[in-house]
Amino acid sequence: MVELSSAPPCATDSLVECALKVLQCPDPWQKAEYTYSTVRMWRDGTIKRVRPVEWRHLRAPDRPARSDDKVRVCAPGEAPRRGKGGSLASRQALLHSAVHIENWAVDLSWDVVARFGLRAHEYELPREFFDDFVTVAEDECRHFTALAKRLEEVGSHYGAFAVHDGLWESAAATAHSLPARLAVEHCVHEARGLDVLPGTVAKFANNGDAESAALLRDVIYPEEISHCAAGVRWIRYLYDVAHGRRPPAPPADADAQVEAEAEAEATPLPAASTNGAAAAAAAAGDADAPGGLSARLRELGVGTSSACGEEGAGGGGGDTTAAATSTASTSPLPPSATTGPAAAAPAAGGGAEEASAAWVADARRHVSVEAWFHSLVRAHFWGGLKPPFNDEARARAGFGPEWYLPLAQPAGGAPAAAAHPEAASGAPAAVEADTAAA
Repeated sequence: MVELSSAPPCATDSLVECALKVLQCPDPWQKAEYTYSTVRMWRDGTIKRVRPVEWRHLRAPDRPARSDDKVRVCAPGEAPRRGKGGSLASRQALLHSAVHIENWAVDLSWDVVARFGLRAHEYELPREFFDDFVTVAEDECRHFTALAKRLEEVGSHYGAFAVHDGLWESAAATAHSLPARLAVEHCVHEARGLDVLPGTVAKFANNGDAESAALLRDVIYPEEISHCAAGVRWIRYLYDVAHGRRPPAPPADADAQVEAEAEAEATPLPAASTNGAAAAAAAAGDADAPGGLSARLRELGVGTSSACGEEGAGGGGGDTTAAATSTASTSPLPPSATTGPAAAAPAAGGGAEEASAAWVADARRHVSVEAWFHSLVRAHFWGGLKPPFNDEARARAGFGPEWYLPLAQPAGGAPAAAAHPEAASGAPAAVEADTAAA
């Protein structure tokens, strides 16, 4: 990974470069300043591009920079117990855990932007995708600063308690796949937060801390619902594209063909390509050019109906629930297509040339978006989902019981079957402890 300048995000940066600067900034408060600056420049049009024209030297970090000298990191099992809020020390510990979760959530949001923004040729992500995750990053940053302020008001500070990094361990297990990242981080962990947050609010409200309860209930809770909704929305979008229910939306960087021409000489030909233009277009992420995602879809025999094209690029238009649960015809899949952690991992900077065909083929193995989600979770999350579920909040996120009940942990407590137990590296238990706090 190339280290960017330690200078703050600036007007000449792309969105990916700004995201990398946030990820490479160790100080949590400076990280917040970088986030607010990037959000402002993205929304007012100062930032023109998602990915820079010259991007092959860039790579998302394996782990974001952290101020480990200020916040002591321990193994998940060694993290202090937080209690039920009956004492001041317990409420401080609960708030501290929430602050830490939100600080990591800022990095997780920018990692999605940077990691998958650099791999434009795999997913053909439209601007609406980046709008969503810039908003998620802004929300998580606001949560962090508000909770850190509240923690100081009750006589403590961020860094007063030891923490663990289970949330990032889970993210690292899905670094190779956007569908897997959306499924695990936004439709498992974010949804689990919705399940337990009302109980956390009650711990503060029942013990005389109305201010903390109001912050969690009135500010953080409704915005976390929208974050879960973003995961559902973009899994639906990817599934619909793979099944030909809508064409790929125009890529966020409209001049992708210009990039293609610039990269033509530097990009090796994919095995299936017969000319330089096809390879260059695929590398640059031009959805309609030879070698782009649309070409990959054609190779798999995927067609699109005109009706699908009328839906919004972000997945919010049309009757997506009906479309998601209908059965789609599936053309033969290439022998190399795989699912789960064994799928081809991307190379630094750009990713494997066949990765777009791999995720499309994986999605097309499943007759509904819910079935695909179940497969992704079983492949990348070790264990079953723990009830009780906050059905009302999940429904507001567009996340009905058909998504999560088939993955629920049995009443006896035995974990549901998972295809790849090595994928999550023990992170779910750690995350469970975290989300139970905030």
